[in-house]
Amino acid sequence: MRAIIQRVTKASVTVGGEQVSSIGRGICVLLGISADDTQRDAEYMVRKILNLRLFEDESGRAWAKSVMDRELEVLCVSQFTLQCILKGNKPDFHAAMPAELAQPFYNSILESMRSAYRPELIKDGKFGASMQVNIQNDGPVTVELTSPSAPTDPKQLSKLEKQQLRKEKTRAKGSSESGREKSSLRPRQDPGASSGADGDVSSDREP
Repeated sequence: MRAIIQRVTKASVTVGGEQVSSIGRGICVLLGISADDTQRDAEYMVRKILNLRLFEDESGRAWAKSVMDRELEVLCVSQFTLQCILKGNKPDFHAAMPAELAQPFYNSILESMRSAYRPELIKDGKFGASMQVNIQNDGPVTVELTSPSAPTDPKQLSKLEKQQLRKEKTRAKGSSESGREKSSLRPRQDPGASSGADGDVSSDREP
């Protein structure tokens, strides 16, 4: 899961010429959910978003307070294009969670934010709509956040999987060859090899 978090003096979402949501000072969160995201990713992002220290304290000391500390507003906007992978110059969005799964997952993230904070201060855009998002960035301050278990680029992931497969095959081959080597090192004589040795010794004796 990826998020772009911007400290704002104000932000709003308009759909079809109608404003559907707006906030004053606080943070605007553009959130992109990947196909492999889990509840663990959601919990991590909610915790980080609400506790990022992007604001000054009462004495003016920078980077001292979170949006919750200052009791400011949060505007969340679903942004599947954050999961974009470029194929040449063309964006590809196969890494994004399909809309029919992403919508309830996204709604659960909003509910987690509201449960952890003050529900009336968590605002939202309109999932799946063509939105105009107006952001007045304060600073500017922009932070990119990625959940620890977020997937890598699928091409890179495929490359890593192939490398792992090659390692496993190499290990398997090595074990097999090691077994054959051990087998070849064993004496070919039957368990009576010691008597064979005695025979060698006796051959040195005078007839």
